[in-house]
Amino acid sequence: MTYYASKIFWLAAQPLSLALLLVVFGLLAGLMRWKRLRTTANIFAALLLFVTLFTSTGAVLLQTLEDRIPRAELPAGGPGCVIMLGGGIEAEVIAARGGFEMNQAGDRFIETLRLAREFPAARILISGGDGSFSGNYEGDAAVATRFFEAFGVPADRLIRETESRTTFENVENTKALLAANGLGRCLLVTSAFHMPRSVGLFRKLDIDVLPWPTDFRTTGQAGLAFDFSQPSTNSQLMTTALREWTGLLAYYLAGRTHALFPQ
Repeated sequence: MTYYASKIFWLAAQPLSLALLLVVFGLLAGLMRWKRLRTTANIFAALLLFVTLFTSTGAVLLQTLEDRIPRAELPAGGPGCVIMLGGGIEAEVIAARGGFEMNQAGDRFIETLRLAREFPAARILISGGDGSFSGNYEGDAAVATRFFEAFGVPADRLIRETESRTTFENVENTKALLAANGLGRCLLVTSAFHMPRSVGLFRKLDIDVLPWPTDFRTTGQAGLAFDFSQPSTNSQLMTTALREWTGLLAYYLAGRTHALFPQ
């Protein structure tokens, strides 16, 4: 139930949806002749849209997340395993067309494949089930089996965790698999902006991982400024950043991490 509640909450809370809700509220307030409420709602909607579409605020918020945890030093002799968190595939498109269709987080697959080839003795643990509302699609772990085998990584090196739908479930289910397989010295591969929350969850469950962020979406040099050249990209960056910051706050308040902003 919590999973579906969080999904529904974010559908309404992301910037463009929230701006639309404010506009609708303003229209209703106008019909009720509540002029002050109508004006206030319209002003907030306009400000939210302007900041989201025409400033670099989203890039700065996302960059702060990406810069928080750098890549760890590789252990002597290489890692014992590589943990890849799911979130990198377009499950609905794959179900309709086949193949391996990646989204913006697809670098997780690419970097994990590179590490698998560089360290042939390391086991590869893929964590990710079907996170859709319907539950009718393959998750990352299922698609990853075909993906890695297609590029020469044998199935006996792979450990699949196919039930998780959230980052918390990723970590909780991964802990049991690591213990069952006696694995340690594990690199954790996920998007750079997602690394603080992921590391915080692993630490809370007393699992030592070596962060290996990938899928960077900012240059590392972004500063607050007006940006009228790429409103759609600005909107995507803002939405991704606010979702991750919201996740950090929610997990901290729920006691799932020790710190609001793990480092």
